[in-house]
Amino acid sequence: MKRLTKQDISNSTGTLNPVGHVILAFPDDAVTGQAVDALREARFEPEDILVYKADEATPRLRERVRTASEAAGFGYEITLMKRYLALAEQGSGWLIVFAPTDDSVARLLEVAKRFGALCAVRYHRLANEDLL
Repeated sequence: MKRLTKQDISNSTGTLNPVGHVILAFPDDAVTGQAVDALREARFEPEDILVYKADEATPRLRERVRTASEAAGFGYEITLMKRYLALAEQGSGWLIVFAPTDDSVARLLEVAKRFGALCAVRYHRLANEDLL
């Protein structure tokens, strides 16, 4: 399973499907920064954690929703993208965290709950899993 970079995310088209990763939204960029520190303390490496501030995520999500809606317009993936966009427009900060094992997801979930994550979605090959 490949650990994604911001470049990989930027180069992908359509709906987002980062297998082996968890996408998290936090109330704002400050809380997101605190969650990053806690993830580092929970043994995640810097390259495991991609940080997107609200003003960085919103235009990207808006474009993904637009292009995905033109292509499909239905399904759980587009529903997730619309949910992500609504949170981003409210100022949420974002993390995409490489968490390929159940152990890493458990460590991540503890941090997500402690810092009031608004959503946490784990991406598998054939399905997505809402963790909160």
